[in-house]
Amino acid sequence: MIATSQNGFKTVAWADNHCHLGTDAASETVADARKVGVELLINVGTDVENSRQAIAVAEAHQGVWATAGVHPHEASQGVDGLETLLEQPVVVAVGEAGLDYYYDHSPRPAQREIFAKQVALANCYDLPLVVHSRAAWSDTFSVLDSEGIPSRTVMHCFTGGPQEAEKCLQRGAVLSFSGIVTFPKAPEVREAARVCPLDRLMVETDSPFLAPVPHRGKPNRPALVTVVGAAVAEAKGLNVAQVEKATFATTCAFYKRSTAGAVSNEIVGRES
Repeated sequence: MIATSQNGFKTVAWADNHCHLGTDAASETVADARKVGVELLINVGTDVENSRQAIAVAEAHQGVWATAGVHPHEASQGVDGLETLLEQPVVVAVGEAGLDYYYDHSPRPAQREIFAKQVALANCYDLPLVVHSRAAWSDTFSVLDSEGIPSRTVMHCFTGGPQEAEKCLQRGAVLSFSGIVTFPKAPEVREAARVCPLDRLMVETDSPFLAPVPHRGKPNRPALVTVVGAAVAEAKGLNVAQVEKATFATTCAFYKRSTAGAVSNEIVGRES
C-alpha cells in the first residue's frame, strides 16, 4: 500500500532494512522491488571486497544505500581496508558484524575480536551498527557491553524470543525481522515481534536468503519484504499499513535518510 501526496510523491513505502543485492541482476531486482512500493534498500556488505561491491551498486541506484563490514563467517580475513570504505558517502552503517556459533566458519576468538573492532569503528564514526547474532547471544551482549553499544544498533534477522528481545531493547537496540517470522517452527520469533514496540522494529528480507512462506525454496528478493511486513502486522494485531508506515519511518530515521527524499523521484543528497 502506497499513499500519494498531491504532488505525486509517495508518502508511505516499504524499506528493506537488510538485503544482499549482488551485482549481476541488481538493477532488475531493484526495479522489481519498486513495483511493490519498496523505496529504500540497505545493501549489506559481508567482507571488505563484498562491501566495495555493495557500495558500487548503491552508487548506481537511487534509494539504495550500502553498509561496509565483515560478517562473522569471514572474521578470519580481518578488517584491513574496511575503515576507508566507511568514509564513502553512500555507506550508512558498519556491518554486518557479530558472532555466529552455529556454523563457526571462523574461530570464535577471531569472531569476537573482529566484532569488537567493528563496534569500535561504529562508535568512532558515529555510524549505525548492523549485528548478526546466531547461537551466540551471551557473547554478543558481552562484546557490545564491553565496547559500548552504539546509539543506533540493529539486531538484524532477529531469531531470538521475547527474553532476548527484551535484552536487546534494554540496550537501546532496534529489532529487524526477516522471513523467519513466517516460518511455522518459529513461534518464539513471532512472539518477539508481538512484544517489540512498533517504533523499535524494522523489516528485512536478508535476500537472497530466507524467503518467507509461501515462497520457501526460491531465491528471496527485496520485493518480498511486503510479505514479512504482513506477517509482523498479523503477529502484532495491526493492519499492514500501520507496519508499513512505522517501519519505513524507523528505517529512515535509523540511517538518517530523509523520509521525503527516499520516496521522491529526485536524487537525494547523500550526506556522510
